[in-house]
Amino acid sequence: MKKFISVFCILFALLTVVSLPVGAASAYQTYTYSISGAPLYSPDAYTAEKAITSTNMGLMDSTNAAENIALNGASDMVVDKAGNVYIADTENNRIVCLDRYYRIRFIIKDFLNDQKIADFFSKPQGVFVTENRYEGNELRYKGRIFVCDTEASRIVTFNLDGSFDSIIEAPESDLFSENAVYWPVAIAVDSYDRLYVVSSETSEGIIVMTDQGEFTSFIGAQQSVTSVWDQIWKRFQTAEQRRQSSDVISYPYNNIDITADGFIYATIYAEDLKDSMQAAITGKSTSGVYAPCKLLNPAGHEIMRRNGFWPPAGEIDFANMYDPTRTGVSRVVDVACGPENTWSIVDYNRNKIYTYDYDGNLLFVFGDAGSQLGNMSVIRAICYQGDNLLVLDGSTNQRVTVFKRTEYGDALALALHHQNVREYDKAIDDWKEILMRNSNYDAAYVGIGQALFRSGKYEEALDYYRAAYDTVNYSVAYKEMRKEWMSRFFLLIPLAIFAVCFAVVKFMQHAGKINKAVAVSGKRGSFKDELYFVFHVMFHPIDGFWDLKHEKRGSVKAALVFMVLTVVALFYRSIGIGYVMNPQGGYSTIFMQVLVVAVPVLLFAIANWCLTTLFEGEGKFRDVFVCLGYSLLPIVLTTVPVTLFSNFVVSEETDILNLIIVLGFIWAGFLIFFGTMVTHDYSMGKNILTTIGTILGMAFIMFLAILFTSLVMDMVSFATSIISEINYRL
Repeated sequence: MKKFISVFCILFALLTVVSLPVGAASAYQTYTYSISGAPLYSPDAYTAEKAITSTNMGLMDSTNAAENIALNGASDMVVDKAGNVYIADTENNRIVCLDRYYRIRFIIKDFLNDQKIADFFSKPQGVFVTENRYEGNELRYKGRIFVCDTEASRIVTFNLDGSFDSIIEAPESDLFSENAVYWPVAIAVDSYDRLYVVSSETSEGIIVMTDQGEFTSFIGAQQSVTSVWDQIWKRFQTAEQRRQSSDVISYPYNNIDITADGFIYATIYAEDLKDSMQAAITGKSTSGVYAPCKLLNPAGHEIMRRNGFWPPAGEIDFANMYDPTRTGVSRVVDVACGPENTWSIVDYNRNKIYTYDYDGNLLFVFGDAGSQLGNMSVIRAICYQGDNLLVLDGSTNQRVTVFKRTEYGDALALALHHQNVREYDKAIDDWKEILMRNSNYDAAYVGIGQALFRSGKYEEALDYYRAAYDTVNYSVAYKEMRKEWMSRFFLLIPLAIFAVCFAVVKFMQHAGKINKAVAVSGKRGSFKDELYFVFHVMFHPIDGFWDLKHEKRGSVKAALVFMVLTVVALFYRSIGIGYVMNPQGGYSTIFMQVLVVAVPVLLFAIANWCLTTLFEGEGKFRDVFVCLGYSLLPIVLTTVPVTLFSNFVVSEETDILNLIIVLGFIWAGFLIFFGTMVTHDYSMGKNILTTIGTILGMAFIMFLAILFTSLVMDMVSFATSIISEINYRL
């Protein structure tokens, strides 16, 4: 017992000495979206390192009580190349400048303007900083701090040390609408000293002007939503009325950022655009017409790449059963350009940050509402400070949260870097490393595929594109493979096409001779002749269906053969369709295809025969069934070749194949319509009415069948309950 107690005490002492690692759960879940819209959880790309409050910044350390003012209503934040942070402290009418360690450098509040008169801000909402530019040792451009003095309708510039430089007044131009209000809320400046200004009350687009305030143009005007009635009404308006009604042709932007190359990311949100934005997202539109974030070149043309599974617009899952206030499209309020051509947007409703690469692929989503470190109450602005991401929280206790990039985030950045500098072999290794950390990351498969594609390894790239269900890039790679194959066999292709066309023509001539010979003989043909007669019916439906009924040129057995062929053709389409048209590999069983063909045919035959019996129809049930069977062959003749060729087409060509399939069904529908008309000896109008009645009759029969099945199941359940009760009693 003494030994046991001694050993126990030693173990207990060791447990108290040895420190065990403790895993801290993140305050949010990082994820991406699959091609189907399902969230795929991933490791954190950024983790919250610390929260910088007004006290941490040193704003509350001054001996002057008038300067001991915490942030209040801060609305914008930028970082210069040295890592200094500039915050537009809107409600306090000042600009707060912090050093790279988030300590106060200086505050711009009161200043002497160019008239040497004491001046001050009026609710400044935007700030931007340009750097000094040198040619050798000579200063070519003096860096400045640009402040959007919103309610004063002007832009005030300062030197990098915080001293006053100049005032840029509101621009003047005839292009502004009458009674226009100029309220600058965001600004960006390119390397040519052009100013791009977002005015919250200006709907014509982003204002472009020189650094002296001379108006240049509007760019990137957002298309308005016009109802069908308004479009019709405008056709009856005079030119003057149309001009007056089109004063507001757009919606104002709300924020802006600019890349080192001078390309402009601009965000927009309007309640009137919500439905159009949602339709563009769910439809996976590659157009930027109703996109909440646009990438504009200096000329104002929208150039954003939208090559991801979903267009870069924030949230994909619009429903939220737990919080009805967070439903619908993202309310994007800020955008920030990050390293390696990445960029991030903020969803104000959900307090989430969405990060994309230059091609529009979603890299990761993180953030959530809450009070824990890493969560936000109201995100007002974001900006990158090297590898760190700074987030400005506009809640009551305003703070700046510093997010540090994790090893997983470093791996993503390294993969993008190698991809951008065209070191594709290294990029492949990087993406494979990411897949080891996150096997659900479909964008990594796409990244490997792109690296292999750019290295000329098209066949290998296809496997990775297929793994991510990326039909667009798959088609691009396959097109290159197809070009190589066609260049090698370019003489065989026209010969093969000629041979197929020649064989089809000869077969149709052969079928025509057989049908003509049977018609001249006046005798009933064999079963083979009944099968050949379908080609006469397809191209001569009136005569064909007349002979089918009155001359007995067809049979139920032949109709069943055509039904079986239709089942086989549809089943072949299910299992043999190409990857581009069926990326997820869905298929159906032969039994399901039997139901797909047999049930509609039998329902139509029964409903049509029952209805036409009451309305002097001359066709019997057998005649209607034979008519339907012979009408199905166009589906077979279009489905089989389309399925075969679907294995050799790219995504841009699938519409042609789908059109051929639709034409095959339309052809079959016309044959059914004219076949029933000839079978019952109806006029065109009467046959239209009976066809509509037949469709309604099919629905009624299905209703009765479902009702009968439900009653039978209830009876079986009742009987089972009684038997169980009797057994229990006994």
